[in-house]
Amino acid sequence: MSLYYVQKFLYELNRSEQLQADYHQDRSAVLAPYELTDEEVTALIEPDIGLLFHLGVNGQILMHFAALHKVEWQDYLQRMRDGIANHGPVREGVYAMTGYEGTEQHARRLGQEG
Repeated sequence: MSLYYVQKFLYELNRSEQLQADYHQDRSAVLAPYELTDEEVTALIEPDIGLLFHLGVNGQILMHFAALHKVEWQDYLQRMRDGIANHGPVREGVYAMTGYEGTEQHARRLGQEG
């Protein structure tokens, strides 16, 4: 997997109006220079916030990408929860390193309602 390149792309996308315009015009062409897997490309094109979170994309970077797609805050949070529910725990990155498994699983482990 190429989490570094996904996050690099999102970082650049979040800061460049020209890249945003190019992305809206032809997402596949904009992603071509980055070393991404097919799964990552699909998640960035759709966009699939939940899958990107599952892949390990940092939430601080991901929230700007969601905003670019006019995803409301509560929907953004739900898409991340759905990503964990549909794809499993975070695969890579800081959330995987900390053992983050989603709020519902964490609450169950603590004996709380999920």
